[in-house]
Amino acid sequence: MKPVHTSFLARHPMTARTLRTPRSPETARTVGAFRSPNDSRNHRTVRIARTDRTAWAGRTVVAALTAFALLALAACGGGSGTATARTTVSGAAPPVRIMVSGLDKQIYLPVLLAQELGYFEAQGVAVTLADVPAGVEAETELLSGQVEAVVGFYDHTIDLQSKGRSVQSVVQLLRAPGEAVMVRDDAAAGIRSPADFAGRRLGVTGLGSSTNFLMRYLAARNGVSARQATSVAVGAGASFVAAMRSKRIDVGMTTEPTISLLEQKGLGGVLVDLRTVADAKAVLGGTYPASCLYLTTAYIRENAATVQKLVNALVEALHWVGSHTADEITDRLPPRYYQDIGKEVYARALEHQKDMYSPTGFMPADGPRTVLKVLSGFDPTVEGHSIDLSRTFTDDFVARAF
Repeated sequence: MKPVHTSFLARHPMTARTLRTPRSPETARTVGAFRSPNDSRNHRTVRIARTDRTAWAGRTVVAALTAFALLALAACGGGSGTATARTTVSGAAPPVRIMVSGLDKQIYLPVLLAQELGYFEAQGVAVTLADVPAGVEAETELLSGQVEAVVGFYDHTIDLQSKGRSVQSVVQLLRAPGEAVMVRDDAAAGIRSPADFAGRRLGVTGLGSSTNFLMRYLAARNGVSARQATSVAVGAGASFVAAMRSKRIDVGMTTEPTISLLEQKGLGGVLVDLRTVADAKAVLGGTYPASCLYLTTAYIRENAATVQKLVNALVEALHWVGSHTADEITDRLPPRYYQDIGKEVYARALEHQKDMYSPTGFMPADGPRTVLKVLSGFDPTVEGHSIDLSRTFTDDFVARAF
């Protein structure tokens, strides 16, 4: 039987630099991978699973098929050893399920690129990416043990600590939220700032999500209490657009490419912009670290080697983003990620907010304090409580990735 994969380096020559971590010739490759429906490139996209509110429906079948594939490979011999999956405990790539609250959002682009460019595979870790509409749902999946990790906003680590749960960010992907408050075009005359949120329906991805946190903060800072405005969970992407079109919401917070799609269709315009580092600092009073990889502290303690592989891959992806243009980045994505607005519009939106991506993966020095200030501005479980910010993140894994 032919090996499952050809050499990673042969398929993905590194023009900018070599990978930082030496590769063992015994590094296992992911088994059970499938190609994206719209992916015409030669390399294969490692498993990207989608899920809705039903937690990982069908995962038993996937596990069974993966086990069958491993047994079949073992029966066919070993090949070169550098490209054939192993069935031994020592050689098997550790499986990691990562929940992402919107794989099609530009704010989560580094994790998608780490998968598309083969960086997880090169580290010898079998990553499955799964998708939910809102960060609060990803958080629930993590705490229930359905996934090992989440790519979501850093603010969840502080919010969870205030509720007695311990999770940590291990690599920071964004240093700005990459969000914008969009107001419906036909409601814009009466909503000129967050001070006009009273009596309005505020669209967020989910109740308890990071968009909900930021909308509540903007309202409270402008004198509008939670009782004076109604938060409506409308998801993201197509469901957010539908909520705007049907006038289910008056104003709401979303990301690219949905922002550009709303503008393109004449359904909404930007009211508050948090897409760049400078814009976010002006509105929120400091650097606001957003997307990150976070896990339970128990998992980090017990699986430090696996966590390091994940961080290595994501730091490599951040470097790739920083060393390529928006057009080059867009070229590496399956067409479904920009088909609604067009490739050119997608790339221009990415270029506008490209500085939101962290160049290193380290936590910004003023970031945790800024996020704590924002959450304390409206959340009674955080305000006035003792929060140990040093327990909400660690830079140790990023430091070892260089």
